[in-house]
Amino acid sequence: MVWCSLTDARTGQTFSINDFQGKVVLVETVAMWCSNCLKQQGQVKALHEALGMREGFVSIGLDIDPNENANALKGYVEDKGFDWCYAVSPADVSREIASLYGDQFLNPPSTPIVVIDRHGEAHPLPFGIKSADDLMQAIQPFLDESM
Repeated sequence: MVWCSLTDARTGQTFSINDFQGKVVLVETVAMWCSNCLKQQGQVKALHEALGMREGFVSIGLDIDPNENANALKGYVEDKGFDWCYAVSPADVSREIASLYGDQFLNPPSTPIVVIDRHGEAHPLPFGIKSADDLMQAIQPFLDESM
């Protein structure tokens, strides 16, 4: 996956998915107006709380609404208490996500999530809101796997 440089809306730091090689990465496509996304992000927050500070795990919220911007996203995530990476998806990244995983990944209410394992292989999860327990079951095998 050719992830370009992204900018964390919370910190202003640039990063790319490749920076997290060797870690398990949960990528969720979101929009600030999406109530399903907010419910799903609440479950991701509960997952983070259940995991504690896991060195080998990273979450990224990727805002795929072209009408939303980093300043608004920063306010949104701070207001909601979401303390993981959030970035506004450039159009080329959104197009690549759609071509790799299907257009439904650009439909935030379907709560799309893809998990990238320690080897860089992507595993799309089923659509629909997933509980923290469901997310834990989905990522645990990848967390347990060594490089």
